[in-house]
Amino acid sequence: MTPTGREAPLGEEELIVTKTDPKGRILYANDVFMRVSKYTPREVIGAPHSLVRHPDMPRCVFKLFWDTLLKGEEFFGYVLNLAADGDHYWVFAHATPTRDARGTVIGYHSNRRRPDPAQVARIQPIYQQLLRAEAASPDRKQGMQQGGTALQQLLAQQGVSYERFVFSL
Repeated sequence: MTPTGREAPLGEEELIVTKTDPKGRILYANDVFMRVSKYTPREVIGAPHSLVRHPDMPRCVFKLFWDTLLKGEEFFGYVLNLAADGDHYWVFAHATPTRDARGTVIGYHSNRRRPDPAQVARIQPIYQQLLRAEAASPDRKQGMQQGGTALQQLLAQQGVSYERFVFSL
């Protein structure tokens, strides 16, 4: 899918909600997700959530996302997504593990809302820096590691965790 550069509309008061299995396959997507992502339920249910991954979204942020969830912790972060027609939409995501009665993780639940444009303006150059770090390696895995190193260096310079960093924007 080629990005169009157009932004898909997401209302200020709207919430995108999805639920996935432990491997990130979509089990539930609300009407807002369906409208903004421009996919049909048939295309979404059972598909990997990476279906909406925008190529301008650093892979190292998704690695941090999954590393955080796999530790049983919740994740907060800014994410650029790609709709089925190539339009994009920014979200501030909150993802958390879903547990059964014994405490076993049985999936993940995510709520996303539209971030303030000023927050997007602050995170975009950082994500571009991470993308450059990732692109510096011909190997995708090594590039993701280089992006992760660049992200950790940025956080160390700020003296904050990723969560505190994103809440400071």
